[in-house]
Amino acid sequence: MRFGSRGYIPDGRRRRSVDTVNNDDERIHFPDAPKTDLDEAISALLTTAQRVVSAQGRLRSLLDASQAIVQLTDLPAVLRRIAEVALELVDAKYSALGVLDSEGGLEQFIHVGMSAKDAATIGHLPRGHGILGVLIDDPNPIRLEHLGSDPRSAGFPLGHPEMDTFLGVPIRVRGEVYGNIYVTEHVAGGFSEEDQELLSALAATAGIAIDNARLLDEAHRRERWSAATAEVSSALLSDEVQDSLGLIADRVAVLSEADLVSVVLQDGPESLFVRTSRGPLAGGVDGLVFPSQGTISGTAMESGQPVLADSNAMTDSTSNPWIELGPTMAIPLAESGHVHGVLAVSRTMGRPRFTAADLGMATNFATQASVALVLAQGREDKTRVALLEERGRIARDLHDHVIQRLFGAGLGLQSLNIAPNDRNTRAGISTAIAALDASIAEIRTAIFALVSPDARERSSLRHRIIDAVSDASSGFADSPHVIFSGPLDLLVPEGLSADVLAVVRESLANVAKHANAKETMLSVDVTEHELTIEVTDDGDGLPRNRRASGTRNMEARAIKHGGEFWLRARESEGTRLHWRVPLPRDEGEKWPSESS
Repeated sequence: MRFGSRGYIPDGRRRRSVDTVNNDDERIHFPDAPKTDLDEAISALLTTAQRVVSAQGRLRSLLDASQAIVQLTDLPAVLRRIAEVALELVDAKYSALGVLDSEGGLEQFIHVGMSAKDAATIGHLPRGHGILGVLIDDPNPIRLEHLGSDPRSAGFPLGHPEMDTFLGVPIRVRGEVYGNIYVTEHVAGGFSEEDQELLSALAATAGIAIDNARLLDEAHRRERWSAATAEVSSALLSDEVQDSLGLIADRVAVLSEADLVSVVLQDGPESLFVRTSRGPLAGGVDGLVFPSQGTISGTAMESGQPVLADSNAMTDSTSNPWIELGPTMAIPLAESGHVHGVLAVSRTMGRPRFTAADLGMATNFATQASVALVLAQGREDKTRVALLEERGRIARDLHDHVIQRLFGAGLGLQSLNIAPNDRNTRAGISTAIAALDASIAEIRTAIFALVSPDARERSSLRHRIIDAVSDASSGFADSPHVIFSGPLDLLVPEGLSADVLAVVRESLANVAKHANAKETMLSVDVTEHELTIEVTDDGDGLPRNRRASGTRNMEARAIKHGGEFWLRARESEGTRLHWRVPLPRDEGEKWPSESS
């Protein structure tokens, strides 16, 4: 063998082989056969690497989204951001977040991806039927390739965009289902198991973010309620507030974000009325009277416990015909176990319902405000009583001393023995007596003005009769004797008092004008069933030609109340007047003439 310039050439080989090697055909050619195991391994490795890179990117997106969500503190902003992140995270066209209420229905529904026009065309938000209802009843992830073909689907309302693929996962807050995340219409055609895992991880982070936002919001609200409680208590105990109930309603309307806050008071055994109201819907509500039976305010008034409801409906099947509202709280205004009224706090239909925390904070505010209100009322009553006592002292001094002295001076002037022909002296004395009478009348008016209107209205019938006798005494040589028997002020209703006073005045006036009596006695006797007035005198008796207009009036007053009247001469001397009427057995009963 020998070596050539291009390498080893075995013996016996022709030179042509060497030349062949020196041509372009000397390149090595591999057969066109299936790829080797190495190629397949490399391809699989590249695919896996691409998946790892993609997964790493999605995980980074999840991490970024989680950080963005956790940093938010406003609950509405947190909910919307969760819906937006869900749409971006799994490449969906539409996303939504549904918040559940205490009954398991949808209280809020935040949607992303749907145009405002489509939302307006659909109208109402989902009510939790179909697949959404399945996820509510069974809070586990649901992934569907074809939403419409699932037998549990309830279909779409008119104008709703077409949706095929679907993925939904629950959001849990402290172990309880707060709501659900829904995504539909995957861009690549269908949601994968990886999409489900990512959305579930987002839901877990969302639960933490929602819980933090709720706790922070509740802390801020408690701080505002506490500050308002201190402010209202201080204001009620000062002298600056004129409308205490209005101040309470004002603060509650702002703090609770309510549309109507009303202070409801008792208006009888079976009815309530709105004493004052505040809020956007307060117009025309003040003074509204409604039955207590079956209403939220009536329930709170009767039980003394706060009530939380989704609406102010009368019952589950009957709406409130007076004013229809949505979520409502009714909080008793009570102190020492006595309910003074009810604080009714309402929102319009469709607004978020009040929570147990809302009810607790409002109840604490109402309790503190009730105590401050009672203390302020007590202080005001104490001041009023002191003022009335001082006025009463002045009035008694005027009545018992000044008037009596003037009255005595007038009687002394009348008793002067003036010669019949001394007309000038007699005229001067008459003028002096008239001036004294006028002064007495003016002083009585001043005494009456010293007493507040409320006190005058509450003046007892016994005192008014005494005043009437005192007014009539000027016509008698000796003032009439007065005898009372029975609980007059407790049993005689106000509607009868005016007639009683009229009879007393009329009877005494008749005696003073016609009887020439030395002694007159007035007897007022009241029992559980009837009232009797008798006036006796020792005068001249009944005149033959007397005018009967006064006695006819007294008789008419007796007949009006189903009673009797008569005027007779006494066996010895003088006359006896008898006036009797029955008394109603209870406050609601009317006299015979009024019920006919």
